[in-house]
Amino acid sequence: MALSLVRRVMAHAVPSTAAALFLLSASSSLSLAQERRPNIALIVADDLGYADIGSFGGEISTPNLDALASVGLRFTNFGVSATCSPSRAMMLTGVDNHIAGLGNMAEFMAPNQKGNRGYEGYLNDRVVTVASLLKDAGYNTYMAGKWHMGEDPAHWPAARGFIRDLTLIPGGGSHLDDMWGAKGQKQLYTHNGQAIQSLRPGFHSSEDYSSSIIDDIEKDRGDGKPFFAYLALQAPHDPFQLPAEWLDKYKGRYDQGYDATRATRIERMKKLGIVDATATTFPRLPSVPACTELSDNDRRQSSRRMELYAAMVEHMDANIGKLIRYLKSNNLYDDTLIIFLSDNGPEGTMMNMGKPWDNSRFEDWGKKGTFIQYGAAWAQVSAGPFRLFKGFLSEGGIRAPLIIAGPAVRGSGRISNALAHIMDIPVTILAAANVPHPDEYDGKAVAQLQGKALVPILNASRASVRDSSDWLGWELFGSRAIRQGDWKLLWLCEPYGTGSWQLYNLAADPAETVDLSSSQPMTRERLIQHWAEYVETNNVILPESSPVCAASAN
Repeated sequence: MALSLVRRVMAHAVPSTAAALFLLSASSSLSLAQERRPNIALIVADDLGYADIGSFGGEISTPNLDALASVGLRFTNFGVSATCSPSRAMMLTGVDNHIAGLGNMAEFMAPNQKGNRGYEGYLNDRVVTVASLLKDAGYNTYMAGKWHMGEDPAHWPAARGFIRDLTLIPGGGSHLDDMWGAKGQKQLYTHNGQAIQSLRPGFHSSEDYSSSIIDDIEKDRGDGKPFFAYLALQAPHDPFQLPAEWLDKYKGRYDQGYDATRATRIERMKKLGIVDATATTFPRLPSVPACTELSDNDRRQSSRRMELYAAMVEHMDANIGKLIRYLKSNNLYDDTLIIFLSDNGPEGTMMNMGKPWDNSRFEDWGKKGTFIQYGAAWAQVSAGPFRLFKGFLSEGGIRAPLIIAGPAVRGSGRISNALAHIMDIPVTILAAANVPHPDEYDGKAVAQLQGKALVPILNASRASVRDSSDWLGWELFGSRAIRQGDWKLLWLCEPYGTGSWQLYNLAADPAETVDLSSSQPMTRERLIQHWAEYVETNNVILPESSPVCAASAN
């Protein structure tokens, strides 16, 4: 039996179309009857790259996720937002982040966005979470991990549908028991809706969040209710920190450098069918030197950064495996729909962390008090062949791994290239649980679902839930994108883009290397019109200041 949570831890939001498809999916042959509703485990990695795990082409050992992929379905064309909180807002509500309250990350809200509807910096009352709906329908609802969708008690997980939680309320910080934030400040954690002052000695985010979910399930096991468990892992978000026995797990494995590692990954991705054999590759960034140009010391530090990142990913996988083994040993696994994804692309920014963080002793990297990141070179490795990484609406920032396995999935080890979106996740969960989405909640009108249930793809009755007329939109930090079928319209500020609309065919050019605007003017214009519709529908306010673009509102 899992350790009690108290002993382990407390040591001192196109609606009509979406609604129609939701009802169709909920009544499909693979939607489970009300008396036998599935358990649901939603597992989210933080800043994991598309190409990191083994079943998506990576060399990192991820046996538990790979085993899940072998009995489930991998989505290779799954879109998220480019950063954490906007993605998570859509993932729990099925509604665009500009409506749900995270039109921008709270940390980077521009002056002209503050105070506007959809830019509250937390999940607002225009949306209802899937946790609230499942709880009302008789589910036990648990969360453990990172929240990042509101720091006041009225916006904590306990107020948004979770009956028990162990939560890091802000967007990141130490993985260990010191509870440090970016400036060494004490971060806010909650346990079952109450702020806690300390974590258990020896706490590690991946270990304790997984154990928290196990403890919660165990506490209610046998009460006859299904569960919804949201495991919001903090790994492999920086700082890269590990238990002592994991620090040297990958020692020497990346001495060949990032260029060779990336090439090998992309070749493996092609062999696995994750990307097409003729897929383009976005070139190494001009700001990143070739590995052969690095000094011996820089090469040693570079490889060490990736060693620690890889160990973080494997350690995360091992703790996911701990949860899966618990489900199997207690006859819960076969009745549990398991959904695994990453919230955005890998982090390529290297921040200059000041005191109290101290990276001065190379031999201490990865231990408590150090803040190790791996930068743009290795982020390009994690993104595989795609362009850029977290923070950008290019494919490296918004294409993420998605694995779904469990009672709604027909066939083992299938790969789907159907266009899917993070807003589809809650719609799929509600369809599997046969729980409707309301027009009102707590006496207030709520925005209708914009995602689509993936159940027809899971049960192999359809190849896609979107047709040629469907399109998707994004905006973050002033960057903009529209996706319709294989066509993608992208606006990135200089020097990352041209500061104007560019057009790509992702089927032929997933790395976004050849702008087809001049040869396909009608397609470009059609997608620009969709952009105008996206802005109007979702009340998009382009920021006058941005962490990416010097001036975005143009």
